[in-house]
Amino acid sequence: MSQSPRHHSDTVVALGGGATEPRSGAGMDRRLQRRRPKWLWPAVAVGAVIAVAALTWLFRPTTASVRQVAEGRVTIATVEQGVFDDFIPVRGRVTPARTVFLDAVEGGRVESVHREDGAVVDPGDLIAVLSNSQLQLDVIAREAAVEEQLNNLRTIELNLERNRLDHKRNLVEIDYQITRLSRIVARRAELAERGNVSQADLDAAKDELAYFGRRREVTIEARDTDELLSKAQIEQLRASSTRLQANLELARGNLDALNIRAPIAGTLTALNAEIGQSLSRGERIGQVDSPDAFKIEARVDEFYIDRVAPGLLAEIRMGDALHELRVGKIYPQIADGQFVADLLFNGDGPDDLRRGQTLQTRLFLGDPQPALLLPHAAFLQNTGGNWAFVVEPDGRSAVRRDIRTGRRNANVVEVLDGLNAGDRVVVSSYQSYQGVERLEIAS
Repeated sequence: MSQSPRHHSDTVVALGGGATEPRSGAGMDRRLQRRRPKWLWPAVAVGAVIAVAALTWLFRPTTASVRQVAEGRVTIATVEQGVFDDFIPVRGRVTPARTVFLDAVEGGRVESVHREDGAVVDPGDLIAVLSNSQLQLDVIAREAAVEEQLNNLRTIELNLERNRLDHKRNLVEIDYQITRLSRIVARRAELAERGNVSQADLDAAKDELAYFGRRREVTIEARDTDELLSKAQIEQLRASSTRLQANLELARGNLDALNIRAPIAGTLTALNAEIGQSLSRGERIGQVDSPDAFKIEARVDEFYIDRVAPGLLAEIRMGDALHELRVGKIYPQIADGQFVADLLFNGDGPDDLRRGQTLQTRLFLGDPQPALLLPHAAFLQNTGGNWAFVVEPDGRSAVRRDIRTGRRNANVVEVLDGLNAGDRVVVSSYQSYQGVERLEIAS
């Protein structure tokens, strides 16, 4: 049995309480309520807290860049315009201005010691005597060689004199024969003209005269040649004898050097010679120091080796007196980061100087010049002179500022850039302020 069609949109079902509800398709068009996860709101809260914390950390004034310090724990100095004295303080040791060392020239065995360490000696005073048998034998051999050479020279000179006399005797004989034969030839020539002498006898006399004439020429030539060669040989022998004599004198000098004597007047120190001790050649056995003149051996930091030169001035203060010195000699060898320079007194030094005494000296590296000055203080060790805390005008804070410094001495440092006269700077140690940009100074 057929039923009439029903429209879904018009069909409702009565519900308790008087409410109506679509019975079919109308229920598919209602808005559904979504159910949120339980963890959503806690996650949002945590994210908000993190964001606030990040913003707070990002924009907060960092405690690492600002540091509060008590006013009594910092030292503040003012940048001033003044005169920079370019000097460095050095410590020096008083030493004798002149020292002559005593060395064993040839070495040997110590036979006797005539002076004790610390004795005052005069030039030529005998200090010690050494013995050296090899040196003594060498001197004897050299003396024998010299005597042999002198004997050879005398023999050659004697032979040369004998040859000279022989040549002279021959010339006398030849001259006699030439004179005799000249007369014979003259007489025979007159007789031959009268026919009393044969031509053969005349020719024989002429030939003999010519022979002696040529013989005289040869004899003179031989004499001159012998004299020339003899002079050259004698000069060579004399030069050789002179060299041998010089070697002999040197050997005798070395032999005499076994007697060690004081070269100058002064104080004998560092004597190292005992009877029976064997000393090698060149070994040092002591020294003689000048008793009155002194110098100062100053030890200077190697940083200044390019700036220290002979002639620079220095000064020391002893009591109320100020004494001027100059750099005399520089020893470029560096030991323990320092080199040594000799400081000599300009004029007479202090009367109360003692050898080995240590003195504080000011060594000037240049002339005084106007400059901005800041006290040489502890902050330089932490910053290297590249930055400093500059106090604000209110005096309650100090801000880090880049600066540039130049020369330094024991009292002040030269400011080249970054500061002006009148600026106040914290000059105490920055050891605990690394990374700090600002100091809050609390009273």
